[in-house]
Amino acid sequence: MPPPVLDVRGLRTHFFTARGVVRAVNDVSLALQPGEILGLVGESGSGKSMTGFSILGLVDPPGRIVGGQVLFKGENLLAMDARRLRRLRGDRIAMVFQDPMMTLNPVLRIDTQMIETLQAHQRIGHAAARERALRALADVGIASPAERLAAYPHQFSGGMRQRVAIAIALLNRPDLIIADEPTTALDVTIQGQILALVQKLCREHRTSLIWITHDLSVVAGLADRIAVMYAGRIVESGPVDAVLARPLHPYAEGLLGAIPALHARGEPLHPIPGNPPSLADLPAGCAFADRCPHAFAACKVAPPDIDAGEPGRPHRVRCWLRTPVPSPVPQ
Repeated sequence: MPPPVLDVRGLRTHFFTARGVVRAVNDVSLALQPGEILGLVGESGSGKSMTGFSILGLVDPPGRIVGGQVLFKGENLLAMDARRLRRLRGDRIAMVFQDPMMTLNPVLRIDTQMIETLQAHQRIGHAAARERALRALADVGIASPAERLAAYPHQFSGGMRQRVAIAIALLNRPDLIIADEPTTALDVTIQGQILALVQKLCREHRTSLIWITHDLSVVAGLADRIAVMYAGRIVESGPVDAVLARPLHPYAEGLLGAIPALHARGEPLHPIPGNPPSLADLPAGCAFADRCPHAFAACKVAPPDIDAGEPGRPHRVRCWLRTPVPSPVPQ
């Protein structure tokens, strides 16, 4: 197996507030192979978006990355100087935000923004850069790309703006893209088109992708692997078919139980009871224990991260139910 494009080890991002320390990302580890698509899922506030921002170093005060490593092709991004990191962002690593206006400048034409994106990282003439921009817009399914290049962001619909943002992210053919719920606000038809497009481009250019979402149905048709986050931690990860067919963590099982199924028409859904814990006051043991129907005494101790998968198909989980011998329980 080739070395991973991205290898995140023990990443921790904390926010230092008047209420205390908010552990938004709490010991997250993940790896991505060339061309692999990872779906990062969880409830709102689980830490999935902050994990994406932390990988790129886009954490503003009072937040701070306090531990771990983010190895991109063997280089630790967290130890990299700001100038080198700026050269990588938008070139070798790109991000697609949920709101495309976080990418697009409202007072500049689309051609200006796309050409500047290319010329900031490559020695390329204006005419060649414009031709690349035209092809990129056509690749994301925008009709009449020459006409659209001369337009401003406000002249596009929300779905079209998101397509432009994705085209900009793909302009320099990056090795890694982090997409933070980019299709949440789009209608189902446009969402399906963008998902098919992204999957095709990742396969063609061997681009690795982290797709951050709360929608398991999106991940089912897009990703190769899935990582489920809860309270700042990845509680389960593995091949998408294995996790969706046989979830090992009660939280992942609860997420699947809350999704309408075609074979169970008319049957009630089974929502997860209660609310996630405050990230400023996490329990000492399993963070899901108060909502878990299977909780028992051992859950007062934080569960280890174990591999319960088949040989060659790692399926990791943090849960005492899947651990052969629980650790001693505090009295």
